[in-house]
Amino acid sequence: MIRAQVRGIGHYLPERVVDNDWFTTFLDTSDEWIRSRSGIERRHFAAPGQTTSDLAIHAARAALDDAGMAADDIDAIVLATSTPDLTFPATATIVQAGLGMTRGFAFDVQAVCAGFIYALANANALILSGQAKRVLVIGAETFSRIMNWDDRGTCVLFGDGAGALVLEAAEGDGTNADRGILATDLHSDGRFRDILQVSGGVSSSQTTGHLMMAGKEVFRHAVEKLAKSTVDVMAKAGVTADDIDRVIPHQANVRIITGTARKLSLPMEKVVVTVQDHGNTSAASIPLAMSVARRTDRLHDGELVVTEAIGGGLSWGAVLLRW
Repeated sequence: MIRAQVRGIGHYLPERVVDNDWFTTFLDTSDEWIRSRSGIERRHFAAPGQTTSDLAIHAARAALDDAGMAADDIDAIVLATSTPDLTFPATATIVQAGLGMTRGFAFDVQAVCAGFIYALANANALILSGQAKRVLVIGAETFSRIMNWDDRGTCVLFGDGAGALVLEAAEGDGTNADRGILATDLHSDGRFRDILQVSGGVSSSQTTGHLMMAGKEVFRHAVEKLAKSTVDVMAKAGVTADDIDRVIPHQANVRIITGTARKLSLPMEKVVVTVQDHGNTSAASIPLAMSVARRTDRLHDGELVVTEAIGGGLSWGAVLLRW
């Protein structure tokens, strides 16, 4: 059977690094307060005039280089973002042009912090259906543009960045020993949309708005839903937690990461954690963490990897793949 296998991975972070002490210059907060509640020590912010597509193009080029491919080797781009350059066209088409890709198609996926999981599932479906042979999957965000800098509970948590990977169709035996995406699991429940949202919108207010979050409520949903989705995606592929070599979760909050691992009885030695250096980069956090893990020798060929995320919507899900 056909499997969507990873051929290359890359990421990009803006040059500006903002540590926790920066927030103490205008907020009633401290480095200790931020670290103890989130695990975050620093994050990157995009420069003035630097857009989501700029970050995405850098990450995409790195992934293409890693795969040994050119832009026109790609059939499709699926870009996950909640901070697009423009209302339309899709930021993916801007990336397509920026890469010099003159064929194929490109579109955006919007599922907030779960965006990359949704993008991976969509890219996998494109490959399995024969719509595309090679898909560039990107998560890119400039969340610093939608922060309320008076809200110390949210503005300290987020950062900007991008990550990308190249998926390619390849033949497998149809067992969970195959390389590539083995199972996906997606969910959403709009009844909880108010606990994590942005106040603006084209249709509702004609403004960009600011991020608003009920942190305790999000945490309560996150651990339960992420653990359940992870169990379900493993069951679909016929594997157990003991079979997992690496967990690469959405990098939102170290307490959510450790709480989910504990609920699944997965040792933290298997979990990739980068939130301390990047903050929550929403749809970019998983591919960014994957790329960093690959470059720091924490992710190897043949390893069984589970990745999961939850975001506004609420939207959540998990993907199981063999690297």
